[in-house]
Amino acid sequence: MTAAPGAAAPADRHQVPDGPTVVRALVALKLRLVRNGLRRSPGRTAVFVIGGLVGLAFAGGIAFAMAMMNGKFDGSGDTGVMLLGTMTLGWAALPLFLFSSDESADPTRLTMLPLRPGPLLRGSLLAALVGPGPVINLVLVTGAALSGASGGASAVFAVVGVPLTLFCLVTLSRSVAAGNARMLSSRRGKDFAIFGGLAFALLVQVANLGSQTIFGRPGKDGTLDLSPLEPIASVLRWIPPISATDAGRTAGEGRYGLALLQLAATAALLLLLLRWWRRSLQELMVTGDSSTLDVARGVQRSRGWRFLPEGRVGAVMQRHLRYAWREPRAKAAVFTSIGMTLVICVMSVVQGWSSVYLLAMTGVFLGLQMLNLFGMDGSAFWIVASTLRTPADARDELRGRAYAVLSYAVPVVLVLGLVLAAVTGDWAGLPSAIGLALCLLGCGVALGAVFSVLAPYAMPADSSPMRNAAPGQSGLVLLNQFGSMLGVGVLALPGIAYLGIALGTDAPTWPLLLAGPLYGALIATLGIRFAATRLLLRTPEILARAIER
Repeated sequence: MTAAPGAAAPADRHQVPDGPTVVRALVALKLRLVRNGLRRSPGRTAVFVIGGLVGLAFAGGIAFAMAMMNGKFDGSGDTGVMLLGTMTLGWAALPLFLFSSDESADPTRLTMLPLRPGPLLRGSLLAALVGPGPVINLVLVTGAALSGASGGASAVFAVVGVPLTLFCLVTLSRSVAAGNARMLSSRRGKDFAIFGGLAFALLVQVANLGSQTIFGRPGKDGTLDLSPLEPIASVLRWIPPISATDAGRTAGEGRYGLALLQLAATAALLLLLLRWWRRSLQELMVTGDSSTLDVARGVQRSRGWRFLPEGRVGAVMQRHLRYAWREPRAKAAVFTSIGMTLVICVMSVVQGWSSVYLLAMTGVFLGLQMLNLFGMDGSAFWIVASTLRTPADARDELRGRAYAVLSYAVPVVLVLGLVLAAVTGDWAGLPSAIGLALCLLGCGVALGAVFSVLAPYAMPADSSPMRNAAPGQSGLVLLNQFGSMLGVGVLALPGIAYLGIALGTDAPTWPLLLAGPLYGALIATLGIRFAATRLLLRTPEILARAIER
């Protein structure tokens, strides 16, 4: 049967949408995601608006300061180059450990749709420019351009260089995310995000130290000395996309050929990034994931667990240690605690106020790994709950989880104590520092078990390491964290008081090496026994809270 003359042909259900339609849909989707995220609660909307305004004001203040520095300080243009270098590093690195928290950056969510790479790329690029982040960065890039501008030629080149830089930064971020999408969405990628976040935090502290050293030192005439920036800025200014913004300064000096070369270098980088991005999208759209192509084989290895205790305690230890290694949120909590201690220790050494007694922080942070023991189980807690029939079962469950925390917390305390003693040279204070840290660790284990039973909270359904609580659980999270930290200090007061008195009266501090762990073990035992008796009574409530999403 043929259609009548002039009648429209029936629409093909498998017809691929045209380019403009895809671009509009992706931009509208980004706007819808932002709007729906704000509609969850008035508090979320207020935080978003206030955060955006504060960020914009902060960026405007930096841009204004850079514009005012122009012509008043030698090397003012170098500050803009250094700012752009930091921004470039941030745009390239942030997708690697914030990928799972930005749904719009994950192209694998669109792999089942009939989309061509070209329109998908254009729509994703325009969608990436939606939001307060690109606006704030546009203000910062403009400030960097103003820091070295001089004359009308600089303005002409800045009109081209500033948006070119912003487009290049956004493309850099999205191409990195698309090129590593499969890896970043896997468990190993989330592990990498954890280590990347810790490394980024350390780099931020190093940059903070460097800025304090540079901007806190006046020049010979009492003005700000920016000369230390010159060697680094002289290299960075020729690296795209920094070169596009710096082209205004070069043109202001009358070197128009070099300014054009700087713009061309950034344009070339932008084309290469777009090509990489398109190629990555092409592979994601037509290539299967290795997790669906590889055939699962083999039985899970149990080597390494034979050293654990027999019975329920050993089985609980094994389960908890597997969580700590395989679950991104559990691993993030462990390595964040260790990383916070390392960052503070490194900063103290650099700034000259380090002490071996900083080891006490390790005991506090790692002891708090006992918090919210059952929230991580989620809906699987019903299996655990069905086996809790006697007080002995409840004690073994909590003891197994406590032993798992202690199995990695105690070695970390000992190793870090040796490092701090070697760096500070205070070998005499090492025994008491270890004793105090183990005392605090035991108190943290006790309070963690109690709070896990009395004030549990639900974990989010996804496994993003950047989210540690389901919506609406903020109050319980604060109760767990601040209540436990305050409680640890109160419970460990005898050990802290003895150390303070001994240091003030020149009494021996080494007895704390024996008394601290014994006192911590006693408090941990009492806390676990108290929590075990409550666990049997509160199992239904804990189960309901654990599966709440």
